[in-house]
Amino acid sequence: MIKKLETILHAVMEGVHRLTAEEAVMLLESHDLACLGAAAEAVTKRLHPENYRTYNVDRNINYTNVCECRCRFCGFSCDDGDPGAYVISRDEMYQKIDETLALGGTQILLQGGLNPHLRLEWFESLFSDLRARYPQLNIHGLSATEIWYLARLEGISMEEVMERLRKTGLRTIPGGGAEILVDTVRKQISPKKIGTDDWFRVMRYWHETGGNSTATMMFGHVETLADRVEHFQRVRDLQDETHGFTAFIAWTYQPFRDLPCRKKGAFEYLKTVAVARLFLDNVPNIQASWVTQGMRIGQLALSFGANDMGSLMIEENVVASCGTVFHASEMEMRNAIRAAGYEPKKRNVFYELLE
Repeated sequence: MIKKLETILHAVMEGVHRLTAEEAVMLLESHDLACLGAAAEAVTKRLHPENYRTYNVDRNINYTNVCECRCRFCGFSCDDGDPGAYVISRDEMYQKIDETLALGGTQILLQGGLNPHLRLEWFESLFSDLRARYPQLNIHGLSATEIWYLARLEGISMEEVMERLRKTGLRTIPGGGAEILVDTVRKQISPKKIGTDDWFRVMRYWHETGGNSTATMMFGHVETLADRVEHFQRVRDLQDETHGFTAFIAWTYQPFRDLPCRKKGAFEYLKTVAVARLFLDNVPNIQASWVTQGMRIGQLALSFGANDMGSLMIEENVVASCGTVFHASEMEMRNAIRAAGYEPKKRNVFYELLE
C-alpha cells in the first residue's frame, strides 16, 4: 500500500498522472499526512512557482438572516418574525462598504438567507444603486442557492435571474451553498436547499456566459470519504468544460444543533486540502480556511496545497454564529505569509495582484 501510494503521488507531482476517484479515496484513507503534504506542496510549487502567496481584503455582508431552508448545520438563520430577524438597510450597507474601501478592500461578498419578502427587483435595485455609488467595487454575491430560490419565487428560469442580476451589477458568484455536492448527503443536512445538478447548472451557465465563480466544500459531518471525492470529481469535470472556477475553498463543519461532527480537527483539514490540490489539477487556486481553523493552521495550509490565504474577512457572521471566531489584521495576515516563507501580495477576486 505504501509503495502504491508513493508511486501515485510521484506521478501526480510530475504532472503525468491524473488521480482517479478510487485513488483519491485511498489518499484520504491514508494517515501519512507528511507524505500527502509534501506531494501537494510540490504540485502547488509547479503551478505557482512565484515567491509570493496571496490574500484579499473584502467584507462578508449578510443582507438578511431570514431563511426558509433552516439547514441543520446553520446557526445564523432564523424564521420570519423572530425577534432577531433583519433585512439590512441601505444606509447600513453603505457604511459597511465605506469602511471596507477605507481598509483597502475591493469587493463585498454579499450573501443572505432565503427570504420570501426579498424579490428579484429588490436585488436589481440594490445592485444598480451600488454600481452607481461605488463603480470600483466588485459585487461577489448570491450563491447558486439564492439564484435558484429567486427563480422559484419569480416563476422564471435561473438563467433569466442571472442575466438580470448581471445587467444590474453582479460580477462574480461565490461557491457558497455547496456543502457536499452529493444529493444523498444534501437530503440529510439541507433537504430544502438546491440539489447538486441545479448547483452545477448555475455554475455552468455563469461560466459559459463569461463569468467566474469559486467552488467550496464544507466537510466533516455526515458525508463519507467517497462523498468528498465525488464532490471533487463533479467540480473537476465542470472545470474541464468551462474553466470558470478561480479557486476552491474547503472548510470543516462547525458543530451546531444535532448534526454529528466527524473528524473536524487540523489533521483532517490539512489532509483534505492536500488531496483537493492533488485531485483538482485544473483549478488554479486553493484557499486556506483560517477563518475556521485559525491563522496558524491557515498558515500551515500553505505547505499542504494552498497558495492563497483567502480573505481578511473584515466581517463574518455565519461561521461565528456557531461559536468559531478568528480575527486578524492585515498586518497579521501578511506576517503569517512571511513566516511561511513567502512574500505576501494583495489580490482581487480574479487573482490579479494589486501591489
